[in-house]
Amino acid sequence: MEKVDYDARLHAVYAAGRQMSPDARQTWMEAFARHLPERRPLVWLDLGSGTGRLTPSLASAFGGPAHGVEPSEKMRARAVAHARHPAVTYRAGSAEHIPLPDASCDAALLFFVWHHVVDRDRGAQELRRVVKPGGRLFVQANFSDRMPDVWWFRVVPQWRNVDKAQFRSEEEVKRDFTGAGWALVARDEVTWLRAANLAEDFERLKLRAVSVFEHMSAEAAEAGFARIETALPSLDDGPQYETSALLVFQN
Repeated sequence: MEKVDYDARLHAVYAAGRQMSPDARQTWMEAFARHLPERRPLVWLDLGSGTGRLTPSLASAFGGPAHGVEPSEKMRARAVAHARHPAVTYRAGSAEHIPLPDASCDAALLFFVWHHVVDRDRGAQELRRVVKPGGRLFVQANFSDRMPDVWWFRVVPQWRNVDKAQFRSEEEVKRDFTGAGWALVARDEVTWLRAANLAEDFERLKLRAVSVFEHMSAEAAEAGFARIETALPSLDDGPQYETSALLVFQN
């Protein structure tokens, strides 16, 4: 599938369309903490940090520093402007070329990122290089055989099929890392608050900040939104939660 260019459009809508509430960020920090030693500080790599959605929270929760590494110049510029933290730095880089010294991080995070990596072998090896021996790697990803049950895919299953094509199976993703020498030590499931209500969730969705929209025509997107508008009165309008798989590896 064609690589998504975040500098073309997504950088302008990503922060608003994919923002997380303090409650959601706290849920994720607690999930990571379950698999980490109690000592602080812990040095983090947030690989594919985007607009800095989670990087400052990593620094605050674990004492910092946290290094956000992001290939998109415009996504990175928004992080620098709007997601500042005294213990956070944002740098240009990619999974294949991480601009950090050997064994410099206690933990690394890939949050909705792995499906964008072109050279997975090189990326997995680079992560092993920068994470200390005994350190942890957290991989949050959708899997082609375990797609999330979100309401818009129930209404527009055609979108789900497009999205599914972006991802590999869970076993394939596991092998990407174990084949490079990582040891799988845990598989967690994290249920987090995506939006306070259906209306908020739909308003964000209309920004098309999810990469699935980069893989479909404008006509397919508009047809799906029309179906959603018709279906809205029949949907649960309360808080919208999502349950995500979290793979935990050790170096």
